[in-house]
Amino acid sequence: MSEMRPGAETRRFGRTASLLSAGVGTAGVLTYLFFSLASHNLDATDYGEIVVLWSAVFVSISVAYRPVEQLLSRTLADRIARGEETGPAIRTAARIQLGVSLVLGIAILLARDPLQDGLLSGSETLYWVLFASIATFGASFFARGYLGGTRQFTLLAALLVAESAARTLFAFALALGIAEGQTAVALGVAAAPLITLSLVPLLVVLRTRGDGAEEAQAKPVSLAAGGGFAGAVLVIMVGEQAFLNAGPLLVRAFDDAAAAGFIFNVLMVVRAPVLIFQGVSASLLPHLTRMRAHGGEDAFHASIRSTLIAVGAFAAVVFVVVVAVGPTAMQIAFGDRFSYDRPALAIMAVGMGFYLAATTLSQAALARGAAATAARSWALAAAAFLVWCLVPVIEDEARRIEIGFAVGALLLALLLARAYRQAPGKGMEPDSPDEVEARLAALDEGA
Repeated sequence: MSEMRPGAETRRFGRTASLLSAGVGTAGVLTYLFFSLASHNLDATDYGEIVVLWSAVFVSISVAYRPVEQLLSRTLADRIARGEETGPAIRTAARIQLGVSLVLGIAILLARDPLQDGLLSGSETLYWVLFASIATFGASFFARGYLGGTRQFTLLAALLVAESAARTLFAFALALGIAEGQTAVALGVAAAPLITLSLVPLLVVLRTRGDGAEEAQAKPVSLAAGGGFAGAVLVIMVGEQAFLNAGPLLVRAFDDAAAAGFIFNVLMVVRAPVLIFQGVSASLLPHLTRMRAHGGEDAFHASIRSTLIAVGAFAAVVFVVVVAVGPTAMQIAFGDRFSYDRPALAIMAVGMGFYLAATTLSQAALARGAAATAARSWALAAAAFLVWCLVPVIEDEARRIEIGFAVGALLLALLLARAYRQAPGKGMEPDSPDEVEARLAALDEGA
């Protein structure tokens, strides 16, 4: 590896971090707009069913497709760095991705009755949108792994924005009167992966800068090649989905679709600040890993402290705002079909602060080589949150989830603080496959 010039490296990192932050942030804003338009133009039950559909899709794809993305991004980065042929890695990942998509598709077909009649309120249209979305979303994760592994971050950011824009266009069509009803919004959920699916054949035939080597030089690739880091990130992704998307599904299990839509909107008190924080999150991990690689221990800890202080100040501002004007602001954003009480929004604001602190400490633990410990922390906190939500200690399901989120986020922050303090201080080599994989992990967390 050639020696890096500090000034050039800083400029390169700044450009990449800004690009990823802009891409993830824009995609998040478009997604937020999608739900705002849907909430204003659908009745409470129809909107709640869209929320349940969205939550089911994104929990499934995050858990099922993340390992393949990790495999592809890691092996491509490694082979390009070694000057090896990348074709075998692409083909193997494509076969695995296709196999996972087929298995998921068959499982959804076999479980049609409980999914359609139980989860999706008997809607055949929503069921087929669920099927199409989960079956085809693997293409998006394959493309992300390819673009990340080959360091084509401009295209990666553009892909995220294109997916979110395609989804939001369906909600705009409803708002403008071009389309009508719940079906128009539901089709937007399936539109994003279908756009990416049309681009995958082009990505597969592209050749990267390492393709000049003989194919015989390349070793076979398997899913296990993703390594322990990918497995740890998978567990973290499951934990994130539990905190951010399990709430509406749990409420739907105990109540109707309209109640699920309500708790989803309340969780937007967390999602909106997380959206703002994504620019920091997407760049923090690679920044910390490079700092560790250059031996900047004091600067490393100073970055964590300053980020946590900023998170605390930001959370305090959000708390004051939601207590002052929260109910009115929520009805402006999502319509007046639901009534929002200040205590609920205040609880979520507190939980948001703990959650952002936990995200910061998670990135720090990963940068210090404590991926397994961080994953255990996420798993334990997410399990505690789910158990609390399932036990009817508090009769009101929405309030139970609100309190559970805040307490669970606090537990997560404490566990990750412990993981960060006990980490051995092992950093990842700049521009190594692990560091590129870490950058993709941070990007996926934001997306």
